[in-house]
Amino acid sequence: MVIKCAVLGCSNRKDREKDFQYYRLPAIVSNQGEECEKLSSERRREWLANMNQCFKNKNLDNVRICSEHFVSGKKADLYDRTNPDWCPTLWLGGSNPEPVVSTPLHSATPHVDRYKRVQERSKRKRLELIQNDEESTFESSDSGCEGVASQTDMDGIFINSMDSEIRRLREENLKLKKDNVVRLSKEDFEGNCEKVKHLTGLSTFALLMTLFSYLEPHLQPSGVLDQFRMMILTLMRLRLNLSVLFLSYEFGISQSSVSRIFSSVIDTMFVCMGTCRNYMQYSYVCMGTCRNYMQYSFV
Repeated sequence: MVIKCAVLGCSNRKDREKDFQYYRLPAIVSNQGEECEKLSSERRREWLANMNQCFKNKNLDNVRICSEHFVSGKKADLYDRTNPDWCPTLWLGGSNPEPVVSTPLHSATPHVDRYKRVQERSKRKRLELIQNDEESTFESSDSGCEGVASQTDMDGIFINSMDSEIRRLREENLKLKKDNVVRLSKEDFEGNCEKVKHLTGLSTFALLMTLFSYLEPHLQPSGVLDQFRMMILTLMRLRLNLSVLFLSYEFGISQSSVSRIFSSVIDTMFVCMGTCRNYMQYSYVCMGTCRNYMQYSFV
């Protein structure tokens, strides 16, 4: 379909006059706020009124107006309401069509001159505002120099207080790190046979690790303690007859978790060490100690 200008008396076609722009009728914008919808509706009405034609039973989506009917050769933006090219104004034909002739840009209507004057005044006002802002900035900087000494003193006090706060936070951080160290782990017992014997009843750390390596595949994870600490909790309760409440504080878990872990490990030790006769002969000392634990816990 050939696109051509819909203005009466204008014969411009897109396939022939390729230097012109061919604009559709302005659409009514309804999704950008009430003001935008009102402005776009008014602009569409003015375009149709200026064309002075009857578009009844015609598809307005196919209507085009070429750029020759605008003073500057192109339409203005929607929000540039005072621009003479907000709607077409040149040689619009209608009931009294006039021939379309080429018109240079400088032969503008009085509306164009008025628009240019308005734009120049707006530009001057913007420049004045910028100059005033710069002057006020210089004044404030000059007045600020008077308080440099007092500001420096205040900054020194603030820096000293910040240094004190940083030192306090570092000390608190170190304390928290020490508190969060996992207690009664393998590292706590390694090389300390006296501690191993006092808390578990086993004579050496090597014997403790031998027992753990045997029980580890059979111990069910608890979710709150690793398998080694589960075994240590059980041995400490058997050796020292510690209360559930004390063990909950010592290991940082709830009393119900202590009871559940103790019962689970005791059952595992009883089953594994009651059936593995070869292992018991291999580690006689460990077996003898744990057998006493079994008897003690099931009396």
